[in-house]
Amino acid sequence: MKSTIPFLLLLFLASCSAIRVNYDYDRDTDYSKYTTYNYYSDMDTGLSELDTKRLLRAIDSTMRAKGFLLSEEPEFLINILSSSFQAPRNNTVGVGIGGTGRNVGGGMTIGIPVGAANVEREIQFDFIDSQKDELFWQAIAVSSIRENSSPSEREDKIQALVTKTLEKYPPKSRK
Repeated sequence: MKSTIPFLLLLFLASCSAIRVNYDYDRDTDYSKYTTYNYYSDMDTGLSELDTKRLLRAIDSTMRAKGFLLSEEPEFLINILSSSFQAPRNNTVGVGIGGTGRNVGGGMTIGIPVGAANVEREIQFDFIDSQKDELFWQAIAVSSIRENSSPSEREDKIQALVTKTLEKYPPKSRK
């Protein structure tokens, strides 16, 4: 029983924190020439000021770990856009009534939504060549959010999102 509770807790946390990421990139780009980055000065992330700070700190630490440097004269710029939306509910309870007779039959069913609506946040990361002003890499991450999360929970969630998003940057050459 003692080993079952931590397993169930881990399973629950894993199912609640699913982060889905879609990538797109220019296959003809030489990614080895990009070593320095910065952010657009007029970037509006769509996040709260505190969450924006958390996001930028997470990106900076992840990029630093990958060998990229934050620079005043960067080779590429990062732009971040985000939006939140209410995901459709998958859980419903069916209530049905019906009857049958000799040659008569009928029925009706109603789906009743169960549980709270899921709020999800989509964050788009655009990497743009600062000289050519051309997009060369993009990732869109979607994750569920809880607006009443504690600051440490928000920090952990944002770090996990950034780690998952940037794990495939730079892309492996497929020429």
